[in-house]
Amino acid sequence: MQAAAPLRPHRDDVRIAVGGLLGGLALWGIGLPVNGGRPLGGTWALVPLVVMAALELLRRTRPRLAVIIGTVAVIADQFTDGNLATVLMFTDLMYAGALYGTPAAARRLPVVTGLLTVAVTLGFVAWWRKPEAVLVGVLTGLVSFAPAATGMLVRGHREAAQTERLRAEQTALLAELDRTQAVTAERARMARELHDMVANHLSAIAIHSTAALSLDDEDTTRTALKTIRENSVDGLAEMRRLIGILRDAGEDTEPVAAPTLAGLGALVEQSRANGLDVRLTVSGAATGLPAPVELATYRIVQESLTNALKHAAPGPVSVAVDRSDERVEVRVDSPYGDRDGPRAPGSGAGLVGMRERAALLGGTFDAGPSDDAGPDGNAGSWRVHAALPLHTEGGDPT
Repeated sequence: MQAAAPLRPHRDDVRIAVGGLLGGLALWGIGLPVNGGRPLGGTWALVPLVVMAALELLRRTRPRLAVIIGTVAVIADQFTDGNLATVLMFTDLMYAGALYGTPAAARRLPVVTGLLTVAVTLGFVAWWRKPEAVLVGVLTGLVSFAPAATGMLVRGHREAAQTERLRAEQTALLAELDRTQAVTAERARMARELHDMVANHLSAIAIHSTAALSLDDEDTTRTALKTIRENSVDGLAEMRRLIGILRDAGEDTEPVAAPTLAGLGALVEQSRANGLDVRLTVSGAATGLPAPVELATYRIVQESLTNALKHAAPGPVSVAVDRSDERVEVRVDSPYGDRDGPRAPGSGAGLVGMRERAALLGGTFDAGPSDDAGPDGNAGSWRVHAALPLHTEGGDPT
């Protein structure tokens, strides 16, 4: 909806009206008429002048009305001695009509004035049959078509400038949204990476420290302290690696290789050292995988073993990685039931991270209790299942 035009005239329009009226009075006072030998002489020339000055107050708020009445006034001025200020103010009304009028009126005004100019020229040429008749058409064009066309051009430039400003604002807004989304995505990636790298070590430290405090046995305490030290050193190394990546020390910093499926054996051995009975099965070619898929597979297995260490009931944990031509499937089954030993606290961020990694690659992820027999043959297990397509247009799973 178009906003209603203001009732009060613009201060610039008031200045134009006052200036035109005073200028016209000065020209009339010194006896400088435009026309000669017209039927209405004397003070009659002041009537169109005053009307035109009043219309200048409407040039911005009611441009269409000002053009219509102004046209009548300038025609009436031709029957008086005339006044140059009246004609000049009329040209300003034509200019303002194209500049401030509605888009449809602004488009029609140059066309109408152009046709009027041609018609007046042809009419006077046919009437007078003299070359001087062309000058009447030229004057008509100067006071009607020229200002209307100028107003239309200025309006076009203003609209183009406004469009460019809006486009620049939209571009800046989109850039800010992209920046915000990039920061959010990077924060999520860092959170996943930090959780997957450190949670396993901290969970083992929490469980073994609880066991060392609850059991009064020297050998158990020594074993627990040894495991705690190993996980502390490994966790510290992982933290230093992540901090080094974030700081981006410079070109001399060697790139850190991302975990691969070849590292699953070492990951399983570490889990066994932490007290898990893990069985690993890898079928299909373990090489030639896309780097994002390989990293996501490793992280899902790592987080699943971390969750098993924190929450699973006693018993073996099975890890199966199956690579086909189309996808890589990861299945981790651990005993599901009551746990007698110490637990490490969990926040659920691990499941969220695994689901995000699968979704970024266009894969699927499920985790929950399963009625199938567990790895130890007992009923009931907690199953983590992820299917990651090898050919995907997804983003970086890290």
